[in-house]
Amino acid sequence: MTASSKMLSYLGFARKSGNLMRGYNTCLSLVEGGKVRLLIVAEDGAEGTKKRFRQKCAVSGTAFRIYGNSDELSRMTGGGGTVYAVTDENFANVIIREIDRTGSEGEMCNDEKGI
Repeated sequence: MTASSKMLSYLGFARKSGNLMRGYNTCLSLVEGGKVRLLIVAEDGAEGTKKRFRQKCAVSGTAFRIYGNSDELSRMTGGGGTVYAVTDENFANVIIREIDRTGSEGEMCNDEKGI
């Protein structure tokens, strides 16, 4: 599945405004600190990574999506990685809507559709 250009643009805007963090340890620390509004793990990320963040997000009440592939996400965000944290509520809401609108087969946690 390819990530929509609109969603990737939103990620780019979030990055430029300082509201997008990336990297396993950085995102883990932010989730545990309650600063993340949306956590995205790339579909080609490690299963252990998906499992750990799914659990952490469920406990902290953080929105969670598995979406896109690491190459697309890395290209748009200007750096490598499979884990991305959106820290701004407005960016998070727009990105969640775009992911859900495109009919992502990725997983969703902590939203109106349930865990």
